[in-house]
Amino acid sequence: MGMKDKAGKMQGQAKQKIHEGQQQAQQRGQQAQERGQQAQERGRQTSERGRQNMDDTEQEMQDRFDQDYDA
Repeated sequence: MGMKDKAGKMQGQAKQKIHEGQQQAQQRGQQAQERGQQAQERGRQTSERGRQNMDDTEQEMQDRFDQDYDA
């Protein structure tokens, strides 16, 4: 194998490794984006439950108020 052939082979391998690294970085970016979207959805669900709990509490207070003053 001549020096040119060896250099060409090494250059091809280097380009392949660069390409693989770019693909891996892209996959990591997509995974991070998906995790961010999932966290955002969990946050929405939590705040929705919090609002529901507040509504329940206000209704309970209103019911107690009505009971106390109806008696």
